[in-house]
Amino acid sequence: MGIVLVVDDEPNILKVLSARLKKHDHDVLTSLTAEEAMQRLTTENVDVLLSDYMLPGKSGMHLLSEAKEKFPNLPVIMMTAYGSIEMAVEAMKQGAYDYLTKPVDYGEMCLLIDRAIQERALVRSKEPKASSSSFAGMIGKSPEMRQVFDTVMRVADTRATILIEGESGTGKELVAKSLHFESFRKKGPFVAVNCSAIPETLLENELFGHEKGSYTGAHRREKGKFELADTGTLFLDEITSISSAVQSKLLRVLQERSFERIGGNEEIKVDIRVVTSTQKNLEDLVGAGHFREDLYYRLNVIKIKLPPLRERKSDIPLLARHFMRKYSKENNKGIKSFDPEVTKALLRYDWPGNIRELENDIERAVVMCSSDRIVPENIRRSIISRAAPEALLPDVPSAGLNLRELEKAIILKALEKNRWNQTTTAQFLKMTRKQLRTKMKHYELLGHVDSK
Repeated sequence: MGIVLVVDDEPNILKVLSARLKKHDHDVLTSLTAEEAMQRLTTENVDVLLSDYMLPGKSGMHLLSEAKEKFPNLPVIMMTAYGSIEMAVEAMKQGAYDYLTKPVDYGEMCLLIDRAIQERALVRSKEPKASSSSFAGMIGKSPEMRQVFDTVMRVADTRATILIEGESGTGKELVAKSLHFESFRKKGPFVAVNCSAIPETLLENELFGHEKGSYTGAHRREKGKFELADTGTLFLDEITSISSAVQSKLLRVLQERSFERIGGNEEIKVDIRVVTSTQKNLEDLVGAGHFREDLYYRLNVIKIKLPPLRERKSDIPLLARHFMRKYSKENNKGIKSFDPEVTKALLRYDWPGNIRELENDIERAVVMCSSDRIVPENIRRSIISRAAPEALLPDVPSAGLNLRELEKAIILKALEKNRWNQTTTAQFLKMTRKQLRTKMKHYELLGHVDSK
């Protein structure tokens, strides 16, 4: 009926509760600590969280608070052996769905969980579809992606021209497609043009077409992308690469919804929505005189800014799991999960290639995996070996440590990790090479370089 995550530091209790819930047709996940439970909540689509109040490390109340902050609609049921009214009241104040006292009445537990799942399903059915972790083929539950989902849902059915900004690999074409297929134009064509991949001399022909005999080799009339996209959506990717001549013609199309083919005099009317995208800051290019200001304002009626993956890391487990399932199915493999160390490594990595890079790495991991779980050996070494900041720290003695010596130790370890290459070490430590050299001189580490 649903997925229940049970958290208790007693393995025997977990075993008994799991058995009871499985008999009631629930899928059961278990965790011994609050920290492990939060990791499971991030990577699994849990319907109900059932947690003990007393846990090692972070308490059940801390888990309740953190879970409700990140997953506000998740029902959390607390268990306590003490039967304390004060604890129960505090848990309900913090947003708990209900509470149970130990020893748990299994019948009451199952009824409570069933009710929580049913009520959550009812709430979900009334929510806007963009509030889930996936929308129109896009995946994410971070605030940044929720905002993208909401904007797409609001503007898809309008006639407004849309500008999508975002780094390479962030999913700009996917957003353009979602704008098309969530609109009244969805039965019309979706036509995509990568402006940067077409030579400047051919782009005008590609967009507007030509008449027979208009130039050498024009043996017949050819329709351009604007005609082919009539009644639908035309997506112009990397709009900043178009020439000033094409910019002028594009401005006219947006203003008058008409154009002529190359070598022709016939005015062709089109009913299309234009969606454009860019990796660059278009406003800066306008200021530098490289892009027409009047065209910029025509294109930038609505702007959708896609965040890079490093700024929406809470979405990485969701995306990784999606790609794992996709490529596991394509390759006839029964891969079901990630080793916790793999998940940690994926979250540490900055993903300069964004979603495209993540997808490629998960596909590779699936192909290399020989069990039902992706392990560190299946992941690209540069991702796994990228040390977390705490990995650079020396052991902290009980008597404390000297901050100067700590910084020196971190810089020394970073230099060793990067084979004493100062440029890559500076990048690794998020500082300039000049700053690194200054610190190396201060800590008398330049002599190490000279001896290499």
